[in-house]
Amino acid sequence: MTLTQLEYIVALDTHRHFVQASEKCFVTQPTLSMQIQKLEDELGVKLFDRTKQPVIPTEIGESIIAQARVVLHHADMIKQMIQDQQDSLSGEIRIGIIPTLAPYLLPLLFKHLREKYPQLNLIIKETITEEIITELKNNRLDCGLVVTPLNDQSIKEDVLFYEELFVYVSKQNALFNKKYVLAKDIDPSQLWLLEEGHCFRSQILNLCELQKRSDLNFRYETGSIETLKRMVDSSDGITILPELAVMEFTPEQRKLVKRLKEPSPAREVSLVTHRDYIKTKLIKILKEEIIDIIPRTMQKLQHKKVVEISS
Repeated sequence: MTLTQLEYIVALDTHRHFVQASEKCFVTQPTLSMQIQKLEDELGVKLFDRTKQPVIPTEIGESIIAQARVVLHHADMIKQMIQDQQDSLSGEIRIGIIPTLAPYLLPLLFKHLREKYPQLNLIIKETITEEIITELKNNRLDCGLVVTPLNDQSIKEDVLFYEELFVYVSKQNALFNKKYVLAKDIDPSQLWLLEEGHCFRSQILNLCELQKRSDLNFRYETGSIETLKRMVDSSDGITILPELAVMEFTPEQRKLVKRLKEPSPAREVSLVTHRDYIKTKLIKILKEEIIDIIPRTMQKLQHKKVVEISS
């Protein structure tokens, strides 16, 4: 049994396709298949059911692959300990980020990191929180940028900043003439929401106390905050936007932005890792660089209140 063979079965479990797994491991498909077969012969069990498409692990295979991930994780810890002692900051960091953060935070962060750490290899995956947590637990991501708290004992949360939530209203909407908006002022029939699965949707439902309503009739749902904004622009509706999304608004667009009464609702944004994460130095640098590009006013909870995320 070798570490290479363990890498191959983990890759096949991840991709569920021999060709894709071999490409990920930079070997030919026959080489990967042969090494997995050798491992199965040595162990005396079948790790994968090759009759299924896509290929899936057997029952015993799932247990062995889970243990292989642990073994590879600890092997990586040794490599990382050596890399952390080196002066130059290089290597690879795999980051998951939620779609409601990515368009606003990534352009600033990517430029910042590229200029300061050109040898750092960034691999970024934009997806929902649930998948980021799963990827962290399976060692397919090193860290995530998500909204917290998550209330998951296996995940370490490092708070970065607090984003205030704003109401974005059409000029045709009755709320346009208000200086401040109350949650009870929001008509759910005019509210544009993100689709199911987004934590930001859950926060808006809680903020507007819509979880208690059984007669909701949302006309449109999307995975993009930018789409929500455009829908408001072309209708008489309203939506809720996080602070980073409104920072670069034009003066004309800012006229459509209304604050909610203090304490202002906000979402808590954190850098999350698995409790056994190993890339300590790289993740520390990532945290510092994010904090450096975020306005100081967003780094404190003063006059703000974190809106809960429904489980």
